[in-house]
Amino acid sequence: MDMMDVDETSAPREGKPVLVILVGAPGSGKSTFGEDVMRSSTRHWVRVCQDTIGNGKAGTKAQCLSSATSALKDGKSVFIDRCNLDREQRSEFIKLGGGLQIDVHAVVLDLPAKLCISRSVNRTGHEGNLQGGRAAAVVNRMLQHKELPKLSEGFNRITFCQNENDVKNAINLYSSLGPLDNLPHGCFGQKNTDSKIQVGIMKFLKRAEVPLAAASTTSGTEEPTSQTPRNNSYCKDKEALSSISDTDNLETKEVERQEVGSAGSHANPVCPDDIPTLAFPSISTSDFQFNLEKAADIIVEKVAEFLNKFRNARLVLVDLSHKSKILSLVKARIAEKNMDTQKFFTHVGDITHLYSRGGLRCNAIANAANWRLKPGGGGVNAAIFNAAGPELESATKDKVKSLSPGNAAVVPLPSSSPLFTREGVTHVIHVLGPNMNPQRPNYLNNDYNKGCKILQDAYTSLFDGFASIVRNHPGIPEGKGEKLERKSLELPVQSDCSSRKYFTGTDQKSKRSDDHGSEKSKKCKGTQDDLGLPFTDSKGEKVDSEHRRIERSRSKAWGSWAQALHQIAMHPEKHKGDLLEISDDVVVLNDIYPKAQKHVLVLARTGGLDCLADVQKEHLQLLNMMHDVGLKWAEKFLSENASLVFRLGYHSAPSMRQLHLHVISQDFESTQLKNKKHWNSFNTAFFRDSVDVMDEVSSDGKATLKDDDKLLSMELRCHRCRSAHPNIPRLKSHIRSCQSPFPAYLLQNGRLVHAPGEPRNSVQ
Repeated sequence: MDMMDVDETSAPREGKPVLVILVGAPGSGKSTFGEDVMRSSTRHWVRVCQDTIGNGKAGTKAQCLSSATSALKDGKSVFIDRCNLDREQRSEFIKLGGGLQIDVHAVVLDLPAKLCISRSVNRTGHEGNLQGGRAAAVVNRMLQHKELPKLSEGFNRITFCQNENDVKNAINLYSSLGPLDNLPHGCFGQKNTDSKIQVGIMKFLKRAEVPLAAASTTSGTEEPTSQTPRNNSYCKDKEALSSISDTDNLETKEVERQEVGSAGSHANPVCPDDIPTLAFPSISTSDFQFNLEKAADIIVEKVAEFLNKFRNARLVLVDLSHKSKILSLVKARIAEKNMDTQKFFTHVGDITHLYSRGGLRCNAIANAANWRLKPGGGGVNAAIFNAAGPELESATKDKVKSLSPGNAAVVPLPSSSPLFTREGVTHVIHVLGPNMNPQRPNYLNNDYNKGCKILQDAYTSLFDGFASIVRNHPGIPEGKGEKLERKSLELPVQSDCSSRKYFTGTDQKSKRSDDHGSEKSKKCKGTQDDLGLPFTDSKGEKVDSEHRRIERSRSKAWGSWAQALHQIAMHPEKHKGDLLEISDDVVVLNDIYPKAQKHVLVLARTGGLDCLADVQKEHLQLLNMMHDVGLKWAEKFLSENASLVFRLGYHSAPSMRQLHLHVISQDFESTQLKNKKHWNSFNTAFFRDSVDVMDEVSSDGKATLKDDDKLLSMELRCHRCRSAHPNIPRLKSHIRSCQSPFPAYLLQNGRLVHAPGEPRNSVQ
């Protein structure tokens, strides 16, 4: 297999202890792996096995954590010999790396189910006494809940071993790791990022044939590789099973936690570790001759700002040469600032062949463009236009005609482009920086005060554009997103009596990966909580720079599917049959994926009001009108069913372009309410009550936005009694019978709308 050209800043320069978390089913060879490495390695290793930690008998997870901590503090490297098949089982061991100067690795022994079962059934004298016929059922049960590890969990390095040759290579690699040696960081050897369970287990239990290639011959794509040999290990018959309590825990995991992906291929923009990734060259430091030291400072500064606000993403600075000075300077600053090298690192390679030649899968790549956005000129710009084919030039013309310094333009890449089909790149972001070259247009005459400001704006615009891509298309290839869009356009129109009829697609976005708006509300990019009727004829918008955004020049890079509400607001006459009400100022429509019995949207028809962040004091009259219209529809529904209670409000960071007010009943009885983000987008501070928004705009000229990522990932709590629940099904079951009054704050200031005569302190 080819080796990945990983820049070595991703690997620490000084030797440090390594914590290797072995991941695999019983019979995969975890104990054998550790023992084989320890026999031949010059590094001091300790194997922590839960089956034997209690004086030769099975112990507890806490004992394993204690033993591992002690060994790591002594400077020893550690193998965690447990099954570790789900994220929860791994999390506490990963946390050990937070307080200690260590690397945390995972070695995944993802071998065919048939092989693991056969070994478990036939072995004797196993440390955990898992052998014989009972072992087959245990392996089957555990594999059904397998969650492959990801770098985003906190690992520095993950190695996937999918056959015995992979395993042998990994043993050799770790055996050769000397006391001062370290391995490059990254994800290596994963051939199929989407497999949740190896096929053929039940067939094996029924003594039917199981294809041995089921787990080892998945997709035909090349996986990322390293400058070092692949981390793989040789599995023998001996195996250490983690305690049966782990198995029981695995069985209780909720199905909703499992991530079901589409079949992986080169067209899949998701990185092997499912972290959306932007690869970008250094802007203006080549042909435009910007000072490298100043450029390196700006790159690191802007990357840090982006990652502080948007944690679920990864940035990669790319250059063709190992001798690149800008890479060296940035590497040094990464080390000085102790930045997370899982989220930002450098890479040596061709930006147009990151996956096919280097195994680095990226959602988007940045192009250091010219102001005309034309091919040619040499360097990165020529390379990207050549690699993307005429499709990129055509798509760029449809989006934007030219670019001024300090700005970026996001261009979705057509699925027919070679960059899409070969590399999995779904978007190209054109960005233009300052020119310090007197031989080129727009020369700044060596004015670095102005130049630095423009370069800062350029990187801010670039990263804002990438944020919009992540939020609009999290985890799904553009091609698949387009199919979803076409399908939603064909949805049949239902009668007005059904509130389960029209727009906001929280569920539509959950199909794109269930990542609700996690960026700051200023960015107001699409995520997952609003509208499902996409349009493919929208005009792409240029991502403006930070200072212009503050001054309300808020042009956003909304995805095509996220334009639907805007299209309806601007052209309601095209949708008369689907709208509940049309006036000069607003339209009213049902949510196509309602989160309650009654769920409608009141949509502003004013241009330039994309989201709540755009609202100014001049819009107060419009907000009052939207509220009055929402009240009218709530009262209409109450006349039909007096038991309902309504709440009117806005999402702090909506996923759909065009300001819209939610009018939603508080029963939350809907099959479309499926996950934590759906619930928390309506039942945390992320949801801003309309009455509060009007008060704030009246007094302060703007609304307060509560768009912290953490709000959408909070634990599930009943909106009445505030009791906590482990998953949506249990929460819904509780809500149906909960008789507690609503919290006091909801009973104030008209935040809840209910039938006349209901006592305010006991609204049901």
